Amino acid sequence: MDIQILIQYGIVLLSLILLEGLLSADNAIVLAIMVRHLEIKKQKKALLYGLVGALFFRVIAIFLITTLAKYWEIQIIGGIYLLYMSITHIRDFYKKLKSKNIKNIKERKNKSGFLMTIVKVELTDIAFAIDSILASVAIAITLPHLSETEIGNINLGQFAVMVLGGMIGVVIMRFAANLFIRILDRKPGLELSAFLIVAWVGVKLFIISFAHENLALIPKEFPHSITWNVIFWTVLIFILIIGYFCSESLNKKIQNKI
Repeated sequence: MDIQILIQYGIVLLSLILLEGLLSADNAIVLAIMVRHLEIKKQKKALLYGLVGALFFRVIAIFLITTLAKYWEIQIIGGIYLLYMSITHIRDFYKKLKSKNIKNIKERKNKSGFLMTIVKVELTDIAFAIDSILASVAIAITLPHLSETEIGNINLGQFAVMVLGGMIGVVIMRFAANLFIRILDRKPGLELSAFLIVAWVGVKLFIISFAHENLALIPKEFPHSITWNVIFWTVLIFILIIGYFCSESLNKKIQNKI
């Protein structure tokens, strides 16, 4: 095999790993919020099932990307759900903050449904998988074909790179979610920022759907453009920075009321 082709594949694979790592960061925050109410043992199981589901849906999305890409409704539904989850959690957070017995902010709701949490995680994985694969396809299709074999209308070499990059990205998401859960346990005041980030990720799913060719409310290239990525990460980092400083006063308030 030509060494130049191998170098091209290596560069694209590293690019996909970096891309998946960036996409996994916000996905991991959403995942951490979704499973955090479970007791620790069930958290680990939920994250494991989420990992398996994310891998499964990413591979399926590569096979069916030409079909799934037609349905902008998937991102709309995902965006609505994330906004709903964010709004309800922020409302509940402030209700607890104003209550006399505030210690339940730090406690886990062990009675919450484990199976329902898994269902929500897997449904969210579907929306994230399509977002991830659409971005991956845009990079991978620039690679030269390694053979005449195709899988899901994608050349075998390009398919393999996307699967490998996706798998590494999902593993990053799994460990990042664990990290975010531990941070939220130590700094419960940061939950407010986390919920705002969940809402912002929901907005991102709306942006993706608005750019769909069947809607065409914004340019098709915008969701994966440098402009949008700068906007998205600037706002996300701003939320984190402001949330960190605000969380200090919230943490003191929580500790004083416990």
